[in-house]
Amino acid sequence: MARMHSRKKGKSGSTRPIKASVPSWVRYKPKEVELLVAKLSKEKHTASEIGIILRDVYGIPSVKVLTKKSISLILKEKDLLKEIPEDLMNLLSKNIEIRKHLEENHKDRVAKRGLQLTESKIKRFVKYYKGTGRIDKDWKYDPDKIRLLIN
Repeated sequence: MARMHSRKKGKSGSTRPIKASVPSWVRYKPKEVELLVAKLSKEKHTASEIGIILRDVYGIPSVKVLTKKSISLILKEKDLLKEIPEDLMNLLSKNIEIRKHLEENHKDRVAKRGLQLTESKIKRFVKYYKGTGRIDKDWKYDPDKIRLLIN
């Protein structure tokens, strides 16, 4: 499948095993994994960081296979889910960095194009998250207010 804003295909990544079963060498029980996820979230880690820490430090290859729930669902059950989703927050911070760059470099047309693409992704995400109920229906994308929110 092609990339969103270019016609390139992208590099192939690693694939997960076909058989989705808990390996015999994992020594953690599902309740212990849920407690680890909650502990790491309280230490201000994002959902993707939690997955990486569980994989690299604790040797848990897949939280979803072990607990039958995703990390986001575990966080939602424990009321630890952030107000704005992680992927949207990353795009918002990228947008702020591009705007900061454009204040100093007015003629950087590549950065202007990057800003347009980033804003279109943000608007697409906002539309999706409003439809799924993840963010409020009256939430608006305003670059000036977002700068205050992120800082």
